[in-house]
Amino acid sequence: MNDIKEAINKSVKELFGVDVTVELTRPDAQFGDFSSNIALQLVKKLANPPAGGPREIAEILVEKIRDHQSIAKAEVAGPGFINVTLTDSILNDFVRSVVDSKLMDRLNKNRDGQTIVIETNNPNPFKAMHIGHAFNAILADTIANLLDADGAKVYRVSYHGDVGLHVGKSMYSLLKYIDGDTDKLNSIAENERNSFMSRMYAEGSKAYKDDESVKVEIDELAQQSFQPKSVLYREVYDVCKEWSFRQIDQTVARLGNKPIEEQGRFLESDADDRGVKIVRDNVPEVFQESDGALIFPGSKYGAFDNAFVASNGRGLYAARDLGLMQLKNEYYHPKKSYIVTAEEQRAYFVGVIAAAELCMPDQKDVTVNISHGTVKLTTGKMSSRDGDVVEIDWLLEQIANAVKEHGGEDNQAIEAGALRYQFLKVKIGSDVVFDINEAISVAGNSGPYLQYAHARGRSILEKSANKITGSYEPNFDESERLLVRKMTEYPEIIEHAARELAPHYICTYLYELSQEFNRFYEKNRVIGDEAEVKRLSLVSAYVGILKSGLALLGIEAPSRV
Repeated sequence: MNDIKEAINKSVKELFGVDVTVELTRPDAQFGDFSSNIALQLVKKLANPPAGGPREIAEILVEKIRDHQSIAKAEVAGPGFINVTLTDSILNDFVRSVVDSKLMDRLNKNRDGQTIVIETNNPNPFKAMHIGHAFNAILADTIANLLDADGAKVYRVSYHGDVGLHVGKSMYSLLKYIDGDTDKLNSIAENERNSFMSRMYAEGSKAYKDDESVKVEIDELAQQSFQPKSVLYREVYDVCKEWSFRQIDQTVARLGNKPIEEQGRFLESDADDRGVKIVRDNVPEVFQESDGALIFPGSKYGAFDNAFVASNGRGLYAARDLGLMQLKNEYYHPKKSYIVTAEEQRAYFVGVIAAAELCMPDQKDVTVNISHGTVKLTTGKMSSRDGDVVEIDWLLEQIANAVKEHGGEDNQAIEAGALRYQFLKVKIGSDVVFDINEAISVAGNSGPYLQYAHARGRSILEKSANKITGSYEPNFDESERLLVRKMTEYPEIIEHAARELAPHYICTYLYELSQEFNRFYEKNRVIGDEAEVKRLSLVSAYVGILKSGLALLGIEAPSRV
């Protein structure tokens, strides 16, 4: 693609003395491999354009470029479009680059060398992870993969609320449950701890809403999360916090996420004092005092007025987010820092980022919030504030059961692939309506379908006695060419997905590629055909692209399913 762009750019400069940026598109296969409307752009730039207008310009350009070594055919279409067909030799060079594991060398890495930080999970301890947390973690982890593919130095981190009201709600129920005897916690089986923690949080949330006297008690317990007043509080807090982080680490690994940096777990308790100091140091220039609280006038910046420090002097979520930004900068000095959250937090982060850039001018344009939709089941939207949630362990169990009901075996790679793909194939910002049967289908647009497609391709390669080292004439029939043509789109798809941080482009492409391969395989014998070596090369390239694309999505590409 770059060769064609350069050829057209050079020809435009030589023929018309104009510097241009040529954009190529992918037309229907019948019209060629690439198309450009450069002639239609040039007619507006030239002081004395040819009498024949853009079509004549296109004809002049085609005459100049048609002898380029990469071009088999160049034609003018319509009012002045240039359609280009590549040589089979150039297409075969692409196939060989995949077979020889040099595919990623073809990428234009637009973030080469940039340092980027991204939170790839941020569930709070003291309650089990729910489906929304899983969506957030999977999306953030995949965006990190795209950033890495684009050449960035990516640091995966996490951020967790280990202090505050949600801790107070859980501690209220936990302290009631043990009734002074911490040994009662030891009696809870490890596989029951997540549900137990969710139940404790749900009971505390209900009591907080229903009983004013309990509300006062929970508020006090929330304050103790910053500085416990008793040994008993500290013991229960430490045990349950350790349970939570063990569960978080196990769950995100089960989801297919890459691990965070060794020192990459940030806590709200780490950021609290820093955030409060940042706020106090910027009164009254950025924050205004109101009844003892320190408020940021976010309504002036497209958000809403928000308290960063409470009237009792305690830092709130937003102040701690400022402290976190400072911590990230000290640890990593990133060019960009991405925070992936649900859409409902978008306005909140508009205000926090605006405040941060006023307080810390060196942080301008560093922090970026990517907001996504919600996951919907038959029960509708899920909320963690009242404890009425669908835990991710439950959904993974349902996926595993569905796989078994359809004749499959318990396989965590397939279960994680089903979950990730259902989340990632939807454009960021849209809601996900999760259907378990659709997610595990091996006959539709699903993760298991693509995993099966990869395994099927591997089995073809394993059946052949030929190693793909023999020579062959790089000439392709129609079905072979259509498959190769589709494969050559892959670098463009990665670049597009990385540029927009949009994994759904890769999902769509991989599904379309697998369908193109099926059409090729229906029409062509591979094993035992006189074109076996050539076709094995195509199968190998196809399998390589599937594996690469699935890896970017965080999905394992098994050899057998």
